[in-house]
Amino acid sequence: MVSVFCIGHAVQDLVFSIDKMPSNAIKYSASAFKTIGGGPAATAAVAISKLGGSVRLASRVGEDILADFIIAELESYDVDCSLVQRISGHQTSTSAVLVDKNGERMIVNFQDGSLTSDIKWLKKKFSLDSHAVLADTRWPEAGIYGLELAKEKGIPAVLDADVPVPKDGKLVNAATHVAFSENGLMDFSGIKNAEIALQSVHEKYGNCCCVTLGSEGTLIIEDGNQTHVPAFKVDVRDTLGAGDVWHGAFSLALAEEKLTIDAVIFASAVAALKVQNGNGRAGCPSRENVESFLQQYQKSGNNYVT
Repeated sequence: MVSVFCIGHAVQDLVFSIDKMPSNAIKYSASAFKTIGGGPAATAAVAISKLGGSVRLASRVGEDILADFIIAELESYDVDCSLVQRISGHQTSTSAVLVDKNGERMIVNFQDGSLTSDIKWLKKKFSLDSHAVLADTRWPEAGIYGLELAKEKGIPAVLDADVPVPKDGKLVNAATHVAFSENGLMDFSGIKNAEIALQSVHEKYGNCCCVTLGSEGTLIIEDGNQTHVPAFKVDVRDTLGAGDVWHGAFSLALAEEKLTIDAVIFASAVAALKVQNGNGRAGCPSRENVESFLQQYQKSGNNYVT
């Protein structure tokens, strides 16, 4: 079975459904509430598992009840949590998530700033036997370590480059594939135009770079060549976690030795089904769902690339 090693953030999300996003500092009422697991690397790991891959997660949590919830849910999706470190005396990360009736979301995240960034324990316990590594930006020291090991081994080293992307460029430089969010790309490059910004990063670091642009699809630059993959058009129920799921699917496809363009198409289909399904991690589609979706799309005479 193809396996991916994920490194980064695991969090508990408190999700509030509201009619429209707040515009003033007043009290708002929610029409629904739920608590679900979140975090870029952790949610990507769930997506990989649901798509038929084997996955292990390295992360940091506190020694508290939220950590119990996070690990129990991840293990229910067959995510190997043997490298999720519980740190005594610290709090597990939590996010308040507001989701409006159009499925758009606003997130306020708490991460205990005193959580150790030390990776000595990880180096002692970790041996890379996966087919790809995916790291988010929330634990840079571990991300750089894992991505550089992947490059040395000659396997895909994928960076989920959402804000905040460290400005020193070490994480970006460690990756073979950098998948930016639009905000992550603009923040890292200082350039507002996505196409120009992506070209600038690609020329500086030389790796494969792409940026996800929501309903505008994904822009890719690899070996100096630019390609645009349109977004699949679906009814949007909830965009929460769509980017994380995209990165998980993208990494799994690269681990399966798909070409970058095919990995982007696959990941875009997975993310489209996720926003259509909503329902937190339970809304991550299966491999069968994705393949059926792509077959129907192709039969309709649509093009994957523009």
